[in-house]
Amino acid sequence: MKQDHIRVEVVAEHRGRIFFLDREADCALGTSATENKSEGDGATPLGDFALRRLWFRPDRWERPQTPLPLSEISQNCGWSDDISDPHYNRYIELPQSYSHEKLWREDGLYDVFIELGYNDDPVEPGRGSAIFLHLEKNGFQPTLGCVAVDKDMMRHIIAHATEQTRLIIAKNR
Repeated sequence: MKQDHIRVEVVAEHRGRIFFLDREADCALGTSATENKSEGDGATPLGDFALRRLWFRPDRWERPQTPLPLSEISQNCGWSDDISDPHYNRYIELPQSYSHEKLWREDGLYDVFIELGYNDDPVEPGRGSAIFLHLEKNGFQPTLGCVAVDKDMMRHIIAHATEQTRLIIAKNR
């Protein structure tokens, strides 16, 4: 594995360690880790994922300096998690009649996040959606399948990640 890849090791139920360059830190995961993720199971997918895009909320996070594609979050930003939606596991504009995640949140989870290349090329309805590297909350509570880190680790990742950086999620050896 190349040194500039982000590695997440699953160490316990909903907990992991994240390693990137010279740093390591705790991270939160879903209720389990699996190679067979499905929509709504709360599991974090195991695998090797591209960093697709960095999203940030401009009223809460300074515009990141990054070579990653960058998008600002506004109040009408969403992500489809409805398997019957033709835009399943894609960015959508709100309002929306299908089930979805709101990207503009009050809890700070998505003040800044990285969209991971999970189930997106091609999208398979039902295999899971909205898998992100985002901020943790309340002492690393379990996610719904994402990887969550503290602000310091997120800043480190943003400062050093490139379009070639990949996030690898694996069970602890």
